[in-house]
Amino acid sequence: MKLKHIAAAAALLGAAGAHAQDTLVKIGHSGPLSGAQAFSGKDNENGARLAVEELNAKPITVGGKKLKFELQSEDDQGDPKAGMAAAQKLIDQGVKYVVGPYNSGVAIPASRAYNDAGVLIASVATNPKLTQQGYKGLFRVNASDSQLGSKMALYAANELKLKTVAVIDDRTAFGQGLAEEFKKQAKAAGMTVAGHEFTTDKSFDFSAILTKLKTKKVEAIFFGGYAPQGAPMARQMKQLGINAKLLGGDTICTAEMGKLGGDAVGENVLCPQGGASLDKLASGPAFKAKYKARFKQEPDVYAAAYYDATMMYAQAMQKVNSIDPQKVGAAISAGSYTGVAGTYSFDQRGDMKQSPVTIFHFKGGQPVALATY
Repeated sequence: MKLKHIAAAAALLGAAGAHAQDTLVKIGHSGPLSGAQAFSGKDNENGARLAVEELNAKPITVGGKKLKFELQSEDDQGDPKAGMAAAQKLIDQGVKYVVGPYNSGVAIPASRAYNDAGVLIASVATNPKLTQQGYKGLFRVNASDSQLGSKMALYAANELKLKTVAVIDDRTAFGQGLAEEFKKQAKAAGMTVAGHEFTTDKSFDFSAILTKLKTKKVEAIFFGGYAPQGAPMARQMKQLGINAKLLGGDTICTAEMGKLGGDAVGENVLCPQGGASLDKLASGPAFKAKYKARFKQEPDVYAAAYYDATMMYAQAMQKVNSIDPQKVGAAISAGSYTGVAGTYSFDQRGDMKQSPVTIFHFKGGQPVALATY
């Protein structure tokens, strides 16, 4: 009997010893996990979590040791100040790989702290200024505002044949940057921009600026901002009898827009997402099925990009046989990674070399793909 106990104890010690040989890799996530944009932050976090769970289920070996991944997620509230606090917390915890931040207004200042600490960043924040800072360890894993805003303007001019549009932006780094890119391309494509109004990312009453734009008889209003503001804007356009289309960026291209906007959000609302539609990608349907089985809901806009970013880090670690972020970052910069949402290869700034943009409208409260540009 004693021998059995000794054997069992030895087996447990052996297992503990083997586990102790694993190398821990912390993946940090920074995003809005509270407030109006929490639906996006949680979706992004879920994408990274799914990747971490899969990597731990089938461990990879680097430097002769199995890697054990751990997700450390911080709520940056979509706020620059909270984002800096989240960044410092992740840095203090020894995190060297981050997915996020989601918001440009958070990502731009936080990326400085991450860069100074030698942390790699894979962000979906779209403001062009993010990668213009010149940080070697920063990668934008989706289309930028210049791609999203300009492709939406081209679709409006070429496919919708619109002549007169107006612009509203929420004055965030994201909304302002996106609106300016749309406006620039709209003018280049021969459209008249009849007005540019401003609001905030906390506002919910847009009746004054919409009434002002109604007098200009615009055919579409482009909104640079997020779904929690875009949805009431669509409702108020309907209430005011404004028959113009509502155009926007990737942040209104979400089921939350349909949920909040109700019958005011349909084929009248058009928006772009970076990459091709998941349904039309080789690994897209399988990813959607995995995500839904794990989280009991459909993936939203960037879950696949966060999943891909986490997997991209892991593949680069295997490639260089190291978890040194400098070596991993160099491998990502020099190579390419084929993920669920596309192929990730980057230019000198850290922008994707090729990022197709898909235009959507809404049916039954859900974004439905129209065309890829």
